[in-house]
Amino acid sequence: MIEVRSLSKSFGDRVAVSELSFRVEPGRVTGFLGPNGAGKSTTMRMVLGLDRPTSGEALVHGRRYAELAEPLRQVGALLDAQAVHGGRTARGHLRCVARANGIGDRRVEEVLAQVGLAEAAGRRIRGFSLGMRQRLGVAAALLGDPPVLLLDEPVNGLDPEGIRWIRTLLRSLAAEGRAVLVSSHLMGEMALTADHLVVIGRGRLLADLGTAEFLERHGRRRVRVRAVDPDKLTGLLRGAGLDAEPVGDGAWEVAGTGPEQLGALAAAQRVALLELAVCQDSLEEAFMRMTADSVDYRAAAA
Repeated sequence: MIEVRSLSKSFGDRVAVSELSFRVEPGRVTGFLGPNGAGKSTTMRMVLGLDRPTSGEALVHGRRYAELAEPLRQVGALLDAQAVHGGRTARGHLRCVARANGIGDRRVEEVLAQVGLAEAAGRRIRGFSLGMRQRLGVAAALLGDPPVLLLDEPVNGLDPEGIRWIRTLLRSLAAEGRAVLVSSHLMGEMALTADHLVVIGRGRLLADLGTAEFLERHGRRRVRVRAVDPDKLTGLLRGAGLDAEPVGDGAWEVAGTGPEQLGALAAAQRVALLELAVCQDSLEEAFMRMTADSVDYRAAAA
């Protein structure tokens, strides 16, 4: 597993990560979420020994990355899909990485096929699209068949088929008992992929819990209701003193009550309903609400 213990990192006067602690357990996909500048990439770099912590530690299998024997067989990582030599072919790049880590050429061909680049293996990387480079980066991360994987924005540049492929791949890797840490700004994709969420803002831990529990705790739950006679429904909601908000087309969203209670109230007042449904915030909505005070780069409102 990955263990981050009281990890801090400062660049001059700027604190990038502050007293951060969490664990990435085997057998599940852990989504690593936070606004731009929250410290996600810096944390991943410290796990991999690319940045030195100001204080605290980041361990893989109980050891610092620099202490691991055959690290590529222990940890696979994709931090920057652009960090490859454009003049090499995809096969040549992977063979270079493999031979430096005592891995045979046969494994290179296996991962090229696994990520869908077998037919493009002889092409030079400078002609690859961003999505193809992402696939190549994933192939390099898988070369050593590692039990731990760290992937920073792996779906960036992928088409819909590629996004579905990476989702299936990550879940299958976790099902094999591997520990998978993946960062992404695509909340809808994280909701489908991640079993567990670690959310940070301005370098500090905001949440560390299962995806379903995160939505239950931080997402709003409302009841959407619409009636044959919108005016009668409006009078009913106001008369009952319910926390109701109009959402257009004669519909209302009501907080603080359930569909059973609201349906019974409407029946008692002879208000015929067209719609009665529970609405739960998406992961994106819950995330935006939680991190609203942790956003450093905010565009002006249109």
